[in-house]
Amino acid sequence: MHEAPSRRISGSRVGTCHTSAASEPKEGANDVSRLKDKVVVVTGASSGIGRATANAFAEKGATVALNARRSAALEEVADECRRRGADADVFAADVTDADAVDEIAREVAGRYGRLDVWVNNAGVNLFGRLDDSPVEAWHRVVETNVFGTYHGIRAALPWMREQGQGVIVNVSSLLGKVSSPFMSSYVVSKQAVRALSESVRQEVLDVPGIHVCVVLPGPVDTPLFASGGNYMGLRVKPLAPVVSADRVASAVLSCARRPRSEVVVGKSTALALLGSRVAPGLAERISARQVGKDHFGTTPVPPSSGNIFEPSSGDATVSGGWTPTADHVGPRDPRSASADGRGPARRLLTVGAVLAAGAGVAEIVRRRRA
Repeated sequence: MHEAPSRRISGSRVGTCHTSAASEPKEGANDVSRLKDKVVVVTGASSGIGRATANAFAEKGATVALNARRSAALEEVADECRRRGADADVFAADVTDADAVDEIAREVAGRYGRLDVWVNNAGVNLFGRLDDSPVEAWHRVVETNVFGTYHGIRAALPWMREQGQGVIVNVSSLLGKVSSPFMSSYVVSKQAVRALSESVRQEVLDVPGIHVCVVLPGPVDTPLFASGGNYMGLRVKPLAPVVSADRVASAVLSCARRPRSEVVVGKSTALALLGSRVAPGLAERISARQVGKDHFGTTPVPPSSGNIFEPSSGDATVSGGWTPTADHVGPRDPRSASADGRGPARRLLTVGAVLAAGAGVAEIVRRRRA
């Protein structure tokens, strides 16, 4: 599969083709009209959450500008959007290249006269102990996830300020608020994305029509676990419960329709966040034990930088094959993630529920004694 050089931007036209929520809201009768003909940029659109998001916007009648490093994969996504009746543009570029990202914004705004929604989704991951992970790979994860988001915000804001409105949606993670071992660069990057979003949100208060939103999903069924850098020596698998990329895409669209500061995807994610707030020390110990035990399979794999420096050579799919209904089924493990939440990591969520209940009882007792 031919890949476009990451340094240069390649654009083509294809056919016509701070409130937190525990889960994304249901679609209403006016949702389609709210997104119809909106001009939307989605980074990391070749696979996973980005691909699902691009198709979801296209389904609602939005015009989508697709960005990723893999030009051939982007053309496939653009064709999917075209079949849904949407206009689609392809921009093959690396989000670590600030000039290339600026050019995407210029071309999109110049072509359509505005830029309504910018979704910063592009990201890579690195699994491994900090002292076993190559310095260059660790740095590159931060450059892609943090500086890629920064470049997107910086490119979109001038156009949104000029038109007096716009929505920026930054895809962070559950790990944007809690930490986990063996993926320190990813944790740092996702917490930085959330902090960056909060800072920029305050900077644009002078333009009430501009909104900066953060989406916080837990483990998602995408190719990320197979395509990421791996220096653990073992095959990576997600912790249960896993949500579909379409579920996260729905949360992104909900922000575009009705912007909120923060959207937590899935009740289990919200529960894990609550448990971490109530008893952070205990949550850290549980996380260290469970992640080390259950995030990795028994199959040995050689050290690899995965898609950190170069695009993945594997299939550019929405799913990574980690749910029973996945359209692209990858290797599964009897102890790996499941869509309904069964699995070892469920114990962490149970602890979160117990801690939350205990905190509630303690607060009631305290108030009665006061």
